[in-house]
This record gives sequence, structure tokens and C-alpha cells, in this order.
Amino acid sequence: MDTNLDIIKSSGEKVKFSMDKLRASLGKSGADRQTLNDIIDKVKVELYDGISTKEIYNRAFALLKKKEGYLASKYKLKKAIYELGPTGYPFERFISAILKYSGYNTQVSEIMQGHCVKHEIDVVAVKNGKTTLIECKFHSEQGRNCNVKVPLYIASRFKDIKIHWDSKSHDTKLDVGWVVTNTCFTEDALQYGNCIGLYLLSWDYPKNDGLRNRIDRLGLYPITVSTLLTNREKQFLLSRNVVLCKDLIGDVFFLDHLGISESRKAKIQNEIKMLCKI
Repeated sequence: MDTNLDIIKSSGEKVKFSMDKLRASLGKSGADRQTLNDIIDKVKVELYDGISTKEIYNRAFALLKKKEGYLASKYKLKKAIYELGPTGYPFERFISAILKYSGYNTQVSEIMQGHCVKHEIDVVAVKNGKTTLIECKFHSEQGRNCNVKVPLYIASRFKDIKIHWDSKSHDTKLDVGWVVTNTCFTEDALQYGNCIGLYLLSWDYPKNDGLRNRIDRLGLYPITVSTLLTNREKQFLLSRNVVLCKDLIGDVFFLDHLGISESRKAKIQNEIKMLCKI
């Protein structure tokens, strides 16, 4: 069939459909080549001019879920990050949890004194004698990117805190400031952030070491990727500071509290173990 079709991105932008991009996106689920080919063949015949990327995703997701639940969980990772909203607080705790698994001691929502005013810092992370200040910019809507105003704002806050920090005695050195977003940075945001000395981390930046890469590499998936937990159950777990799938492995206290049956509990535990490669 003719795949020279226009598709509509979440931002409203119209682009040409790319079979390679669909294959690469599905490939991140870890599915084998035969499964990928089968799904792509089925999705191809349902494409039409003007179809949205969301519709393509939904069709591919449904086929993956039918084949193997945990593969669908990995495939829906980007969507699962959005589901941490609508507020940014669960995302902050998610970033904090990822850093803990990388050897940092972390605190969420810390008030720090600056030279001029006090600042609430989303995540304060300490490792190897260095303190890192992290600002998390969460967007609950797809298509919204992190523009230059964000690193401009964060750089000024970091400078204010550093002036005060350097005037006092501390056990650690105040390291660079971070900006972490679940979407992408605009070109201006990247240019300014890198120029001013901030560390920028987004869904796909730095290349091969972005948020998606780190999550896949460490197996630190948010509970919102689960295809077996209901939205109500996910929100209950998030409200109890359970943000990682790994937090549920070997600890069924919260699943018991939710009144989940033994058979369903076993399926959920199996899904998580497959996903986290445990």
C-alpha cells in the first residue's frame, strides 16, 4: 500500500508517515522481529491520510498488549510518564527515585536560602561530596516543549542560591543545576542551558542518555506503565509515594490494601518482574 501519507502529531503539526519511525518506536518495547513485522503489517492496512500519531500508537499498543502485556507496558512508557500528572509532584518523586538508584541521596521539595530570597527546589541530590539542585518541568499535555524561559529562570535561581551557599561552610560543594522535563527542549532552551552551564535532561536529550534511555537501562519504570492496574489503583499507589514498579516487587502490602485477588496479584507481580528483568 501507499505509505506516503500525512499524519498529525500531538502538537498539531502535519508530517509524512515514516515506517522506520514506527518500527523504531515498537522496537523499544523489546519485541522480537517477527512480532514487530506482524504488528506493522496490521497497522499499515489501517492507516489513512490525516490519521493522528495517537491513533497509530493506540492500534500498535493494543496489538502488543494482546501479544505480551509487559511489552505493551514498555511501549507505553512515554504516555505513562504523562499519566504521572496532572500535577508535577509525582514526576518529581519519580526523578528522585531514579537518582536514588544511581547512588544519590535525595530530598524532594526542599526550601533553600538564596542571597536574595528563599527557593523551593524540586529535588536536592547529594553524591560524592557534591550537591545538585534539580528543577522538574512536567507537562501533562503532549506537544508542549520546554522553552528558553525555563533555563533562564532556573539559572537565576541557581545563581542566587550559590551566592548564599558559597558564603557559608558546607560539607559538600554546590554542583551544577539541572533542568529535567518529560517532554523536549526547544533549540533556544538547549543553546542557552548548555551555554550557561546547566545540565539538561529531557525525554530524548542528551542523545542516547535521555530520560527514556535511563529508565530502560535501569529498569526503573513508573507504576503507570502497568497494563493490569486500573487508573484508580495507580493513583492510590502514587498517593502513597509508590512511584516505581520495582517498589511493588516482593512487597504486596499495598496490593493487599487495595483488595486485589491472589490470582490478579500474581499476574501483576509477573508483569512487573518481566518488565524490570528480575
